[in-house]
Amino acid sequence: MEYPELNLLIDGRAVPVGNRPGLEVIDPATLAVLGRVPVAATEDIDEALDAARRSFPGWRDTPALERAAILRRAAALMRERTPRLAWLITRELGKPLSESEKEVATAAEMFEWAAEEARRTYGRLIPGRVGGIRQMAIPEPVGPVAAFSGWNAPAITPSRKIAGALAAGCSIVIKPSEETPAIALEIARALTDAGLPAGVLNMLFGDPGEISRRLIASPVTRMVTFTGSTSIGRDLAVMAASGLKRATLELGGHAPVLVFDDADPEAAADALLAAKLRNSGQICTSPTRMYVQQGVYERFVQRLADRARNWRVGNGLDAAVQMGPMANPRRLAAMESMVADAVKHGAQLAAGGARLDLPGWFWAPTVLRDAGPDCLAANTEPFGPLALVQPFRDADEALAMANRLPFGLASYVFTRDAATARIASERIESGVVCINHCQASLPETPFGGFKDSGLGKEGGVEGLQEFMQVKYVSQM
Repeated sequence: MEYPELNLLIDGRAVPVGNRPGLEVIDPATLAVLGRVPVAATEDIDEALDAARRSFPGWRDTPALERAAILRRAAALMRERTPRLAWLITRELGKPLSESEKEVATAAEMFEWAAEEARRTYGRLIPGRVGGIRQMAIPEPVGPVAAFSGWNAPAITPSRKIAGALAAGCSIVIKPSEETPAIALEIARALTDAGLPAGVLNMLFGDPGEISRRLIASPVTRMVTFTGSTSIGRDLAVMAASGLKRATLELGGHAPVLVFDDADPEAAADALLAAKLRNSGQICTSPTRMYVQQGVYERFVQRLADRARNWRVGNGLDAAVQMGPMANPRRLAAMESMVADAVKHGAQLAAGGARLDLPGWFWAPTVLRDAGPDCLAANTEPFGPLALVQPFRDADEALAMANRLPFGLASYVFTRDAATARIASERIESGVVCINHCQASLPETPFGGFKDSGLGKEGGVEGLQEFMQVKYVSQM
């Protein structure tokens, strides 16, 4: 397969690099330059906004049945094109091809779910206080949307935002990551091929600060949706608030895990390591702070470390590989500093802890035992293949440890006791609590964080409602 020429998508037109500045896209497994993505100029941003403005009324008035049909056709095209789409994800992000294929399947499901829900955006009738009056609550699309997605889920995150906006009847201007542009453009191509009118979806790349400021400040934009770091999310929330614009923010996490004495420690370790090392740990729901009750602590650590040492790391295009490289050198540098800091603060290295002698940005799966709360990695999301393990005495101590940080995106509990599971699910301050498994998000389920991990929900009925506003109509 060949890597494609990259472009902007504005009002149905592909805008190539041409003579404009471009940014290199790097294969993290080989460090080869895959291509150059064009940098949007100010006039490109304004053209995209104008296209979203002009296309919105027509798309809003398109019957939900027709919108749903386009989304379903796009999903079918994505499934047909899975080999190419998965190959692009692996080349741009590095993760194993099998993981990339699953991501394409989930991204297609985002469009299928949104298509189904587009036909179920029901309003309601409210009984009148006097005869002859009709009172209605009617959901309507909020308007043109400015969307921003990161590099770590390059098919799922754009698909979730685009599918929700389009299903609700909104037009959208989205800026995916410049590190993973080709897969986002392929999703846009599937929608175009499925019959999406020009201008309803526009895609920009370039300077994140300039694009975000101009999109959010524009009176065209009525909603902002962002997936990324808490610090950037705060800045975007302030910009949105200044224009009284709705903001849905899926921000950083630092997922705690509670493994109780009554759980099977080996089974828990196996499930958690597979989740931890998925996408090289570069997932906001990745289980990282593993708190294990004293009775099974040693067994858990031994199993986790043994499995981590034997995990097969390499180029994601190799079918035998279980984990690919880090996505960029920033993450590699973060791993080095966090491991060194944790060891300095008394943690013991049980597995990994070093770069691998491979051409790209590779880091060994790492387990740090007896990792206390003072080290950097215990307080800042590692966003890499790093697991911190610490013992606890009882449920009260475990829950205090889980809730210690200002983040609350995903959390995991392993126990066979129903009462323990109920108490943990009630008291953990997190938007997602998984009991005895690690599947934190599905197209049909609401996904979003508490506290510093975000505002609003994506996915499920709740996710579609984020793109809608309710109008009250009273008719005599």
